[in-house]
Amino acid sequence: MLHRLATAEGDILENISLIENLERSKALSTEINEKVEIAKVTEIAINEASEAYRPAASRGALVFFLMNDLPRIHAFYKFSLDSFIIVINRAIDKVAAAMNKKKDDADADGEAAAEGEEPAPAEGSEEEAEAEPEMTPRTLAARVDRLLESITYESFNYVRRGTFERHKLIIATMLTFRVNVRKGLINANEVAALVGKEIHPDPPHQSESLKFIPESAWGAVKGLESVKLFENLISSMEQEALQWRKWYSEERAELVELPRAFKEVSLFHRMLLLRAMRPDRLSGALTQYVQESMGLEYVQQESFDVFQLYSETNTLTPTFFVLFPGVDPTPDVEKIGRAAGKSADDGTFINISMGQG
Repeated sequence: MLHRLATAEGDILENISLIENLERSKALSTEINEKVEIAKVTEIAINEASEAYRPAASRGALVFFLMNDLPRIHAFYKFSLDSFIIVINRAIDKVAAAMNKKKDDADADGEAAAEGEEPAPAEGSEEEAEAEPEMTPRTLAARVDRLLESITYESFNYVRRGTFERHKLIIATMLTFRVNVRKGLINANEVAALVGKEIHPDPPHQSESLKFIPESAWGAVKGLESVKLFENLISSMEQEALQWRKWYSEERAELVELPRAFKEVSLFHRMLLLRAMRPDRLSGALTQYVQESMGLEYVQQESFDVFQLYSETNTLTPTFFVLFPGVDPTPDVEKIGRAAGKSADDGTFINISMGQG
């Protein structure tokens, strides 16, 4: 275009083709500018939506890095990123299905209520009628909350299904601590104090009124004073020795009210006391803490359902059963086969034992 303008001869206004090209260029430039403005608005909307979903992404990252730490508990617990992505996608799909079902039910109720009424004349174009309504901030917040719950539970349940019974509470506790630290509900240093159980190397003399505490636990009681809330623990115990003796002698100390000075402490800080003085009751307190923080489903696992497991597999996602003495998954696998019309009788179900390929 610039070349044609530079080499044009005579009156430019009489060059019809050049004028038409200029008009087309101007129209194209205007269209490009409009699309650039639309793109800027779209970019802002995408960034805002991304920020809205950031808590869900952050929770997914938290759970994945927890899974990466599990080999410290047992070398058997190793999970790949590919498998974790499958679990995350399943959690997202469940939320989408639940919210769409709720929307469909609401639409059905609206249609039932309007039955028998004259339909209002349609206004606007067909495209406007079919356009999906924008997600309101309230709906978006509800969706993100559901994603947080779904991602957390589906990931935890996936991990729990492949762990030993003796490790399930440990993993649930690790998850609960990390979630609550991220929320700001508990302090990371206090979590470290609970896990590490600091024992003071040179505890002070134990007064006669506190002799009910075993000498082996006295160093841990003094070590607990490194936590700000318990910085005057021993002097407080000496002033309320009878109440502390009573609390200490309770069979289920995690459920009994503490002496007056520490009556209002949270369950988490109560666990610090149990860790130092009554470690035998710590498991019960951890179970209660996980249940109150995360929900009952994190401490009570549903019985194994082979059909639920089968629904999570496909031709590219196999299932591995780790066998132990007295455990045989063959009847469950055969049950799935029969439900799908496959059985050993007609040769459509084949059981290959080890050593047979």
